[in-house]
Amino acid sequence: MTPPGQENRAGTGNGTDSGTTARARSAIVIGGGIAGPAVAMALRKAGVEATIYEAYDTTADGIGGGISIAPNGLDALGAIDADEPVRAIGTPLYGNVITNAQNVKVAELALPEELPPLHFVWRTDLYRTLHDQIRERGITTHRNKKFLTAEESPTHITAHFADGSTAQADILIGADGIRSTVRTLINAENPPPHYAGLLGFAAPLADTRTPPTGGKLHITHGKRASFGYLSQEDRSGGWFANLPHPEHLTLQEVRKTTPQEWLRTLRAAYADDDSPAVAMLDLTDPDQLLMTGPLELTPPTPTWHRGRIVLVGDSLHATSPTSGQGASLALESAVQLARCLRDHPYSEAFAAYEALRRPRVEEIIEQTDQANQTKARPETRKTDARHHSATWHLHHHIDWNSPT
Repeated sequence: MTPPGQENRAGTGNGTDSGTTARARSAIVIGGGIAGPAVAMALRKAGVEATIYEAYDTTADGIGGGISIAPNGLDALGAIDADEPVRAIGTPLYGNVITNAQNVKVAELALPEELPPLHFVWRTDLYRTLHDQIRERGITTHRNKKFLTAEESPTHITAHFADGSTAQADILIGADGIRSTVRTLINAENPPPHYAGLLGFAAPLADTRTPPTGGKLHITHGKRASFGYLSQEDRSGGWFANLPHPEHLTLQEVRKTTPQEWLRTLRAAYADDDSPAVAMLDLTDPDQLLMTGPLELTPPTPTWHRGRIVLVGDSLHATSPTSGQGASLALESAVQLARCLRDHPYSEAFAAYEALRRPRVEEIIEQTDQANQTKARPETRKTDARHHSATWHLHHHIDWNSPT
């Protein structure tokens, strides 16, 4: 840790950078969830040394629910030689089965045969695995470093933290999540995240007492709320719930209500559905209930970068869990940013990165927003099998060796 008031040189920052014509050789990464480790590993492969600064003094173990890493996300991890550790902690998924409140199947998504399966992981396991990877690769993480602001010079950028310490590098990357401080530093008019009208809950179950789902996630669009579950061959698994809620509660506000009370609320929401929801809720240990908080996403971001600062992950393009693409898009962007920095001076690299990423992420966010509006207002739902069969976004390969 850098003592308060002293300067930590995360990289060069030594006056050798002549400005926007120079390649970046060092980076400050603000935030260490999923995007932070991914971009640090990608930068290392691209020849840029990154140091991660996390605001919290503890790890994120035990925080968050389940995440699906799609084939495109695994492909991005493969580009930086990190896919196998994630596959090892995941459960393969080969598609979704969609049912209505009467437990009638209305659609089924099967992955194209040429694609590998999705992998379901608990977020806490993914966090731990990625952080194990950066430790093995010698990438430094500093904790309890709340980012305040940054100032640029012709040769470097200096980050300032709440404890009085600073750090210098060639560039600064904001991977600090949906309420990103770096995002507003780039442009105060970058819009904040908006509430999707849903609260998220999940829980693992050692025994679902439900027949195996055959490697497919089963999702019921009930009369009042949506419910998804997975049951493996040994009947272990878990569930997630998207509960419509008119009031935008923060995660801290959600946690002011006891798990027992939320389980009662969820049982009432699914009471009239012919689905396993109520039975699985009855099996759930209140201490195992994961309150993942409000489902939020960010509108299109007008300004992705400014000067020596750029955004990646949820700080730039947060999608709600409805998309199944939040983590995968963050991984893609981390890799693509590193490739651009490998090939271009940082100002050109940031522009190339935005050109590569903006059309794709904004289309996925738009589709997710439409799906969330339907979930938040079940009475307006119209089942459209075409929506559930779209797999275009999964066919996305990153060739690390090709020029950007």
